[in-house]
Amino acid sequence: QVQLVESGGGLVQAGDSLKLSCTVSGGTFSTTVMAWFRQAPGKQRDLVAEISSRGRTNYADSVKGRFTISRDNAKNTVYLQMNSLKPDDTAVYYCYALVRDQGDSWGQGTQVTVSS
Repeated sequence: QVQLVESGGGLVQAGDSLKLSCTVSGGTFSTTVMAWFRQAPGKQRDLVAEISSRGRTNYADSVKGRFTISRDNAKNTVYLQMNSLKPDDTAVYYCYALVRDQGDSWGQGTQVTVSS
């Protein structure tokens, strides 16, 4: 029922910053956890960061201190501020939302490429 749309990906150089956005739409809903995952070619999809409806956050060790997840509940939007980007951060980033009474919802993914 709901739709997640990511934006903000692109090609950047190592050390640069990028901010991803994901907006949830499609009707009446309530999200509990929202999160960002990423998947590089030949690798599994891994959790990058997650945030609860109350703002509690959790980060992968590889991005702690560099990435910040946040959400604007009024806008039904979750963000991922990515600083000090590294080539290892190159991946397709997927927005995720756990929607009450609906379950898992995924965005289409946005490519982030970090050149060395």
